[in-house]
Amino acid sequence: MASIELIMPKLGESVMEATILSWEKKVGDTIELDENVLTIATDKVDTEVPSPIAGTLEAILFEVGAVVKIGTPIARISTSGSSTVKDSPAIAQTVAQEQKAVAPTNQPQVSNSNNQDDRFYSPLVKSIAKTEQISNQELQNINGTGQNGRVTKYDILSYVDNRNSQPVAPAVEKLTAEKSTPQVQVQANQPAQNTVQVQQYNVPAIDKSNAEIIEMDRMRRLIADHMVMSKHVSPHVASFVEVDVTNIVQWREKNKNAYEKKYGEKITFTPIFMEATIKALQDFPMINVSVEGTNIIRHKSFNLGMATALPTGNLIVPVIKASENLNLNGLTKAVNDLANRARNNKLKPDDIQGGTFTLTNVGSFGSVMGLPIINQPQAAIMAIGSIKKKPAVLETPSGDVIAIRQMMFLSLSYDHRVIDGALGSSFLRRVGDYMESFDLNRTI
Repeated sequence: MASIELIMPKLGESVMEATILSWEKKVGDTIELDENVLTIATDKVDTEVPSPIAGTLEAILFEVGAVVKIGTPIARISTSGSSTVKDSPAIAQTVAQEQKAVAPTNQPQVSNSNNQDDRFYSPLVKSIAKTEQISNQELQNINGTGQNGRVTKYDILSYVDNRNSQPVAPAVEKLTAEKSTPQVQVQANQPAQNTVQVQQYNVPAIDKSNAEIIEMDRMRRLIADHMVMSKHVSPHVASFVEVDVTNIVQWREKNKNAYEKKYGEKITFTPIFMEATIKALQDFPMINVSVEGTNIIRHKSFNLGMATALPTGNLIVPVIKASENLNLNGLTKAVNDLANRARNNKLKPDDIQGGTFTLTNVGSFGSVMGLPIINQPQAAIMAIGSIKKKPAVLETPSGDVIAIRQMMFLSLSYDHRVIDGALGSSFLRRVGDYMESFDLNRTI
């Protein structure tokens, strides 16, 4: 007999930990090869962890709700010595004799959260600390409201807001309300998924006598947190242009059936707009940047995020990696694949990691324009408005004429720390120019 340690798998470049949402098996259950053992979650993606071997679940090392670092053993699976272990980074095999040297336990070994030298800080907390020039000593003195006293993004942002005026306080404050109003509290021993709280501020009490109270789900809380953090980190400014996309509309209408027949894919406006965006990013590479402290990180690959609405009403941003290497057909396949998997909850954690620039199509819901919030740690996000027929002035060899054209607004929200108005406006205008110069006679 041998024991296999099931390891918390690596889920993306910047993912350092994951939350255990549920165990699909209990101790003593038989497990088949590749059968799902548990479900875990990162920022926005829930994913299943399959067994790399057939055997019996010998021990569960972390309970539901635990936040576990990548690479940490989370369970043990016992198996006969003749079983074949599937090659996987999520396992580590030890013989039974080696296990005898370790004191048996079904509980995780948790370090004392009050031991500041061993305190765990997420990459986001470290990044904010570096940006705000918070010393290690200051960081150690911040009261943490996360599980086991861990410092959350709210805690450090609250500290930044109050560091010059008042003592450090937990970031989650109670609402100023009537005595009968339920209070939001964060307990240190709450399950991890319940510790995701929207930061509360002192606001007037709300009359709930004739209202329905709907608790945010986990994803909506994370979205809310991310949006507040982005507005806190980046000074947002915006630019707008109006674009004549008549050629694009006519070309798509003329070729969409033939395109689907040839490639087996439905072509939408999104990949066409992405193609123009990629060309403009190549012309203005300082849009494709991130900020780390006083350093500007210019990304050499254009990893395009595409904001996608889910059936639940929430939003997720899957990423097309190295989009500059794809032609229109490649972009179409990538857009359709990511959109379909997002709507069916089939995205992998790596699918939403590493974005360097984001597009959001507010026009698909009827909005003529929008002012999106930057998707951190990126420095810009572009919104595409709805396409409307409008009278427009056209210049012709025989003089100006008024004609009915397909018009659309583009807007760009950008981080004014690193992108000035001249750069942001020039980039946005260049995107519009590429859209307007689209070849109506282009072959598919």
